[in-house]
Amino acid sequence: MQEAVVHFIDDDDSLRTAVSRLLGAAGYTVRQYASGDDFLREQDLAGGCILLDIGMPGLSGVQLQEHLNARNSILPIIFMTGQGDIATSVRTIKAGAEDFLCKPVDQAQLCAAIERAFERYRSSARDHSAHQALAARVARLSPRERQVFDLVITGLLNKQIADRLGMTERTVKAHRAAIVEKMQMRSVAELVAAASELRLLG
Repeated sequence: MQEAVVHFIDDDDSLRTAVSRLLGAAGYTVRQYASGDDFLREQDLAGGCILLDIGMPGLSGVQLQEHLNARNSILPIIFMTGQGDIATSVRTIKAGAEDFLCKPVDQAQLCAAIERAFERYRSSARDHSAHQALAARVARLSPRERQVFDLVITGLLNKQIADRLGMTERTVKAHRAAIVEKMQMRSVAELVAAASELRLLG
C-alpha cells in the first residue's frame, strides 16, 4: 500500500504552513489545500486522512464531510477548529469523523489522532479491496451460472433449481462446480456470505 498522506485543508495560510512543517518534522507527508473546493479538484488523491478546518469561505468543513460521505470516501476526517462548539462536534463525530480537535492543537494529541486515522484508513482500504475482488469474481460468472448462483444462495436444492431453470440436475451440478471454482469458495455457506457482503440477497 502506498504511503499515507495527511490532506490538510485550512484557509489560514500561516497556520497551514506552520502545522504542515510541524507534521513534516514528525515524519508525515502533508498536502495542503486552501479550501474544500481545492481539495475536490485534486485528481491524484493519495490515501491517508484529512485534517479539516470547520469554518472556511465557500465549502465549510461540515459541508465537505457531507459531500465526501455521499461519495463513499474512506478517508477518515480529523476536524481542527478554533471556533468549534459541542453541537458541531457531536454532528461531525456522528457523521463519521475520527476526531474533533480545538486550536491550538497539542502536537502529541494531533499525531495520535492521525495515527488512529491512518489505521482506520488502512482497514477500510483492505475491506474495500476485498469487496472489489469479490465483485469481480461474481462478474466473471456466465449469465447461466449467475442464474444458478442466485438460486443456490436462496437455499434451493439442485432438483428445485433444475425445475426452476428447465435444466437437468447434472447440468445444475456442473454449473455449481464452475461457480465454486470461479468464486474460489468451498461451500454454499461461503457463497451466501459473499452474496451478503455484496448485498445480493433479497
